[in-house]
Amino acid sequence: MATPRSVAFHTLGCKLNFAETSSIARLFEDAGYAIHTWEEAADFYVINTCSVTDFADRKCRKAVRHALRQSPQAKIIMMGCYAQLKPEEIAGIPGVDLVLGAGEKFKILEYIDQLRDTSGKGLVAVQDIQSITHFDQSFSFGDRTRSFLKVQDGCDYNCAFCTIPQARGKSRSESIDQIVANARAIAEMGVKEIVLTGVNIGDFGKYLDSQTGRFRRQTKFLTLLHALDAVEGIDRIRISSIEPNLCDDEVIDFISQSNTIVPHLHLPLQSGNDKQLEQMQRRYRRDLYADRVSAIKEKMPHANIGVDVIVGFPGETDEDFAETYRFIQDLDVTYLHVFTYSERPNTPAYAMPGKVPMEVRRQRNKMLTILSEKKRRAFYEAFCGSTRPVLFEKSTHPGQMSGFTDNYLKVEMPEDALMLNTIRPVQLSQLNAEGHFEGLILTAEAIG
Repeated sequence: MATPRSVAFHTLGCKLNFAETSSIARLFEDAGYAIHTWEEAADFYVINTCSVTDFADRKCRKAVRHALRQSPQAKIIMMGCYAQLKPEEIAGIPGVDLVLGAGEKFKILEYIDQLRDTSGKGLVAVQDIQSITHFDQSFSFGDRTRSFLKVQDGCDYNCAFCTIPQARGKSRSESIDQIVANARAIAEMGVKEIVLTGVNIGDFGKYLDSQTGRFRRQTKFLTLLHALDAVEGIDRIRISSIEPNLCDDEVIDFISQSNTIVPHLHLPLQSGNDKQLEQMQRRYRRDLYADRVSAIKEKMPHANIGVDVIVGFPGETDEDFAETYRFIQDLDVTYLHVFTYSERPNTPAYAMPGKVPMEVRRQRNKMLTILSEKKRRAFYEAFCGSTRPVLFEKSTHPGQMSGFTDNYLKVEMPEDALMLNTIRPVQLSQLNAEGHFEGLILTAEAIG
């Protein structure tokens, strides 16, 4: 019997990429391929790329070199956002055999068949992103604890710093019926938590009108939440990220009353300065953002709120940054994802004056990163001694298990195999050296 061909995967970037990689891996499994880890030798290496920053571009090149060190004769396949944006550039990277765009990646096995018949070096299959009108359903399945479920793709916002609309196309959504069917399939696998992913999931509900050839809204995100909240077998639903202008009172009210949607929201801010928000072409100003944070905390005082922020955007003065710092400092939020602005060709920001020196950008990043840790620590300390439900999973540390509360507090404890992939009430005791909770799993008698 012939040895099955093998494939290994490497994913860069967002949770949406992870969901898509997982779906593509299942295509290979169904075709009889052996799935290897990234550290093993394989016949094919599939790299799902990101192009949010220059660092992501460099990571793509590093991944190619790593794959070829593992298996010099392997075929290297690149797909994802960087592949869509710069296909010819990627095709020129030594060792790359195939470059697939957003509309081609789910036909990957067909293109691999072409590689058997040709040398395949630098074969490019990328179509214009705006011609893509279909929706490729995806959900990840790697462990039994959680799954990333793709519900939306593309973005119509065109922020001045962002290349994602160029890489992902127009905002479009999967049907609610199909998403619910996917959620039920995930539940049947024994998964306890679903993370909803997309490029702009709050914009959910746009579908292609076959008569006009244009996308139009037929439903909304809140309707999807209602449908998913009723799916049996899923204990938790987590929203990966939602634009503040789309996180309206109806959405907040429903989350606060939901049995499954957890009190953990990630709201991109990008800047706490109105001048910068306007230049970034964001669809809100700081007062609206502050109002959304207040509305969430009013309904869910225990909610964990994460924030995206960009430092060093063109024209950001010391005074502008100080205003952003003070604004975030006063916000009742938990942690920050701080991004150092990176010039991206073919974006409005690329040609803007007032370039901020890189050393200044790094210093501002460091300041906000320190602020983030202070806020995260204060949030954790507020829950010392309280009891919250924890979904346990294997830890990266031998002999340990870890898990997250509903409001995204990390807990680490000695491993108990019977606890894995279960949700248990845990009394949060003290913080360990890494700033995570140690705890005590409560029995029914202790709760009673």
